Amino acid sequence: MSLQLGDVAPDFTAETTEGKINFYEYLGDGWGVIFSHPADYTPVCTTELGRTAALQNEFDKRGVKVIAVSVDGLDSHQGWKKDINETQNVNVQFPIIADPDKTVANLYGMLHPNSLATATVRSLFVIGPDKKIKLMIVYPASTGRNFNEVLRVIDSLQLTANYNVATPADWQYNDEVVVGTSISTEDAIMKFPKGVREVKPYLRFTPQPEGN
Repeated sequence: MSLQLGDVAPDFTAETTEGKINFYEYLGDGWGVIFSHPADYTPVCTTELGRTAALQNEFDKRGVKVIAVSVDGLDSHQGWKKDINETQNVNVQFPIIADPDKTVANLYGMLHPNSLATATVRSLFVIGPDKKIKLMIVYPASTGRNFNEVLRVIDSLQLTANYNVATPADWQYNDEVVVGTSISTEDAIMKFPKGVREVKPYLRFTPQPEGN
């Protein structure tokens, strides 16, 4: 199954470290992140799950529910979770999906023909309240994910979902944003009371609408 941005995220029911979960029910009306791991007790993924747990408050502030998936079984997950908590000095509270039959991995295209036949590549999906895929990132097994970047992109996705703006290169929360090309400069001045800075007719900036 080849998923694309804008596709509806596949629903599923699975056993997890937090009990049986239906994915849509777990997400509710909010945002979600689902990310995969090749196997339990892998060093890079141990640091990633630890980092995610350390950032739990940041995901909560954004109304984002996190869920991980690995193709190992539930008993293995529980033991790995203890190791993560111990070695990363965290308390993993988000679910880790047990996917030994690779149902979820196949639904989300996490098994790539050029990677190991039995292991998921390290995919990450951000899913909006409409259950559509807003972001997809695929990492090689050798490179740990940057979760500050994941949070940055979520900030951009949530902001641009509510305002007719885009975020420029290297944008950080409270930086200027780009005025959407569908709005004339005259209308933009009325729409964005903090002001509009015109560099070119097609390149206009305004202070972040939600900025302090």
